[in-house]
Order: sequence, then C-alpha cells, then structure tokens
Amino acid sequence: MADHSIRGKTALIAGGAKNLGGLIARDLAEQGAKAVVIHYNSAASQADADKTVAAIERAGARAVALQADLTSAAAMEKLFTDATAAVGRPDIAINTVGKVLKKPFVDITEAEYDEMSAVNAKSAFFFLREAGKHVNDNGKICTLVTSLLGAFTPFYASYAGTKAPVEHFTRAAAKEFGARGISVTAVGPGPMDTPFFYPAEGADAVAYHKTAAALSPFSKTGLTDIEDVVPFIRHLVSDGWWITGQTILINGGYTTK
Repeated sequence: MADHSIRGKTALIAGGAKNLGGLIARDLAEQGAKAVVIHYNSAASQADADKTVAAIERAGARAVALQADLTSAAAMEKLFTDATAAVGRPDIAINTVGKVLKKPFVDITEAEYDEMSAVNAKSAFFFLREAGKHVNDNGKICTLVTSLLGAFTPFYASYAGTKAPVEHFTRAAAKEFGARGISVTAVGPGPMDTPFFYPAEGADAVAYHKTAAALSPFSKTGLTDIEDVVPFIRHLVSDGWWITGQTILINGGYTTK
C-alpha cells in the first residue's frame, strides 16, 4: 500500500516564495516534508523567497530556492532538473504561478494576450510535462487555476481564458500518469486577499467581491483567505490522492459550475 502522508516527502512549489505558494510551502514543512524547493520568478521576489526558506528550515525541513522565468519549456525543464539535483525527485509538485489582467475584451492587445497565455497556460502545460517526467510514482501534482472558470462575467477573458486550458491538461495528465499512481488536480480559489488581487480591481469591484460569496460574512476579509485554501491543497497532496483529473473550486460559495 502506497504511503500518502506528507511526512518524509520532497516537494517542489512553483511560485512558492510568497502569498498562497509561500503558505503552502510552510505548511508542507510543518506537516513533516523532509525537503521543499520553492521557485520564485525574479529578483523582486528574492527577499520573500529567503523568508520562506528560513521558515521552512525552522520547521525542520531542508529548503532550496530557485529563480526562473517559467514561460519557456527549457526553463521549466531546468527547474525540475535543478530541484532534483538539489534534493532528489519530488513526491509533490504544486504550481501556483499565474498572472491576472482585468480589461475589456476589445482593449486587450496581442502582446498582453501572448503574455497571459505564456504565464497561465504554457507554463502550466510544461509544468505538468516535467512533473510527469520527474515526480516519483504515487506522487501528487496540483495546479492553481481560478474560480472564474465557473463564472459568467466580463473583463477577465484573457485571465480565465488562459487558465481554462489547465482543466483539460489536468484531465489528460491524470489519465496518462495514473498508471504510476500519480494523482493530478487543479484548484480554483475565489478572489483571494493577497497583493495579487487588489491592483486589478477598483474600489467598487473590491467591495462587490467581499460580499459575493455565500460565506463572505464569515470570512475575516469577505474574500477567500489563503489560510482556508491551504488545508485543501494539503489534503489533495496526501490522503486525498483518490481525487484526480478534477478541478475543484474553493471559494465559500462565490461561484460554482
């Protein structure tokens, strides 16, 4: 019988320096992971990566931070190769990388579309490809998408639209990797109380989002708090291994499919 606990496992988290990714990294270390590799995008995130590394080490796990722009297949391959060289093949691979753009459809430029596609769809595709090559048998793979995949809304065409392919990538990877006991899932949080959310939204939109979920009155911010998402990630990459090929929206009743 495969061991599905987190204790003693090795994890790789793309976008693991801060916000939700950073909290996931800390949580895995606190749950007994023996090593956590966190990826960060650029020098602007290095200080956050260093703080997360220190927190992981305080929890008793080995920590490694690797920098890369993951919008090329070569960079993604190098990330997995370097992570494996540093701490061994991962048992858990989590991709939290993403970029949001809120803009009318008719105003989105080709350059903006290309960037959104590269960050949200292309990087996810090659993350799953490399995870399929490097993750140990009976491993767990999870990608962050968005609850907007269950919404009928304007202005997010390039954001939700470039996250949407990840649903099929997840299903295909789950079918292909399942013979090795690997589960593959996608998680779509609602609007989260992080710096990722606020720059794209005006005051009126923020006020709306803070009241839009059925459980908003019981959230400390009205939004999806990252602390409420982490336990679901923890479950999916451990005892929840039987869930595979699915996209799960975690949003307090903000939207559903």
